[in-house]
Parts: sequence; C-alpha cells; structure tokens
Amino acid sequence: MIAGVRKAVGAATPYVPGKTVEEVRRELGLQKIVKLGSNENPYGPFPAARRAMTEEIARINTYPDVSFHEIKSLIGERFGLGPEWVAISHGAEGMLQTLGKVFLEPGDEAILSRATYGLYREISLVMGATLKEIMLKDDLSVNLREMERAITGRTKLLWLNNPNNPTGMLLPKKSVENLAKRLPRGVWLVLDEAYAEFASPEELPSVAKLLEAECGLIVVRTFSKAWGLAGARIGYALARPEMVRIIDTVSEPFNANRIAIAGASASLKEDEEAFNQALAATVRERERVTKALRDMGGETLPSHTNFVFVTFQADAGEVSGKLLRKGVIVRPCGGWGFGSSLRVTVGTPEQNDFFLGALRGVLAGDGEGGA
Repeated sequence: MIAGVRKAVGAATPYVPGKTVEEVRRELGLQKIVKLGSNENPYGPFPAARRAMTEEIARINTYPDVSFHEIKSLIGERFGLGPEWVAISHGAEGMLQTLGKVFLEPGDEAILSRATYGLYREISLVMGATLKEIMLKDDLSVNLREMERAITGRTKLLWLNNPNNPTGMLLPKKSVENLAKRLPRGVWLVLDEAYAEFASPEELPSVAKLLEAECGLIVVRTFSKAWGLAGARIGYALARPEMVRIIDTVSEPFNANRIAIAGASASLKEDEEAFNQALAATVRERERVTKALRDMGGETLPSHTNFVFVTFQADAGEVSGKLLRKGVIVRPCGGWGFGSSLRVTVGTPEQNDFFLGALRGVLAGDGEGGA
C-alpha cells in the first residue's frame, strides 16, 4: 500500500468492465467487432434524445440547474411521485457510491449476494464495512431468507440487484416487498433495478407504495440500459423526501452533466414509442437467442434483462477468448464463480446472428478466423 492511503482501500479490488470495441481493435486488429459484453442498448440513443443532446452542446459552458427540477419531475411522474422523491446521479454507479458514503462506517455490516454486481462489494469495503456474502440457492436465485437472517445490530445496508446481474433472474415481487417491510429501523435496503424495464411491470415490487409506507428502502435505476444512454452516465434514486435531501447533500454538486440531462429528459417526454419498440425487439431477440443457445447444448437461466446467462460444458474463459478472436465480445462469468458460464448481451438480430454463428464454430472446434 502507498503510505497514507486508508487501509480499507487495500481490501478492495478494481472493477473490471467488459472489453471495449476500441480495446479489441487495438489488440487484435479486427475490423468487424460485435460487442455483447456490457449490456448496452444497440437501439439507443433514441431520436429526441439525440436532438436534445446535440442542441445542449451550445450550453455546455455553463453548469446545469442544480435542483434538476425538470428531470426529477419527469422521473417522478412515471412512478406517481413528486420531484422531491427523486435524486439524480452520475450513472447508477454514482448513486451507489453516494449511498455507501451516506450509510457505511468502519465496523458496520453490509449484506449482499455472493454472485451479484461487483461494485456493492468494493463500495462497502472502501467504506470500512464488514461484508456478509450470502450464497445463491441451488437454482441460482438470490436467497432473500438467508439475507434477512444475516441481519444483526451492526447491519446498515442490504444490497439487492433485481433482476440480478449476472444471472438475469427476477425475485418474487411479494418476497422483496415483505423483506422491505420487515427491515429493522436503521437497516436499509438498496434495491438496484438497473434492468427493471426489461421485466414485466406486474412482476416488479410496488416501489411507490413501499416508499410511502416508510419502509427503509432506496431504489436505484439508470438510463444506461433500456434508455440507451450508457455513455451519458445518468442514473437516479427513488426515496422518501427526507432521504433525498441527505443524498443530495452528500452527492457532489452538479453531479449530472447538461448533455445527459437533456437526453434523458427528451427521451422521457418524446421517445416513448422508440423506447417501447426497442424494448419489444430486445425481448423478442432474448427469446430467440435463448432458444438457439439451448439448441447448441447450453443451459440457460430465465432472463428478465437484456442479457442471457448460459452454461456450457467448457471453460468459459477459453470460449470467450476464441469468440474474441472471431470479433465477438461476451462476458465470461468466472469472476462470479461460474467457470463454465457466459453472460451475453442481447443485440440486434444481425449482431446476434454473428455471435451465434461464431459460437457454433467455437463449439465445433473452430476457434480461429471469422464466423
């Protein structure tokens, strides 16, 4: 460790994102590259967002409205809440980092699933908290009962990703709602719904009702996935107004940029049709890709996201490496403890065809060359 750096920092490890197109092009010199490793939306940004972001460049020399009133109002309307129930952030990750600062101190406990979004672990460790990592059930679903049983007098946060990354599975609506209602005072559930738009609305927890019932709940969402604005980096939280005031106090000032705000606001106001068309296309392709993977001998989990978790009787690192040489980026899941599993983003029909063709070649023993 470098002298002077907090000891807790040494316990954390850097987040490892999926490979970028630029990185693969530099390394392998390929021209055609299909990126299916970072769960990005190939259909975004949508038309109104593109126009608004382009126009906003002329105002980029000034800070945005620090109250974020318009975007907060637009988000709140979608959930039947006022703007005072919404906090804005630089991506969902920015909100998660802020929540770590709000709640966690050395000696506190944070509870999370063993196989879930890795940033929860690193945020908790950097803040000096002790981790309790709960194993998945045999069907690879998150074990809410054991997470609740793990709560002690030192517990501050439960990190819950629903649908879960990397498995794509959705928790039963009532189970999540009951957990939120039973939390002891001073224990908070951070419900990360980054992929919620890809799930059926009736299967998701009733967020507004839980918040109005004064549950210890904070819901985090993002414009990166279903809204196609990953590079703009804008996310938000839904919480009771008194908690939003605390979040806004701890957050850095102007913690979302003008271009991101303009794009997200325009999409909420004018891009509903394009959004719904992209969502429907992703769900159709998710089913088609899932069936194709099963036909190749893969075991898939039921996905409620824009990716598919698939397991083959092969080393996922080797399979992903061979796919990479064919110009396809996917995410091997060895870092989550699944050495034979891949997480594959659902792309356009053309991207998915390219991936499936490449995978057939790899599984047939043709690990080099084009698909």
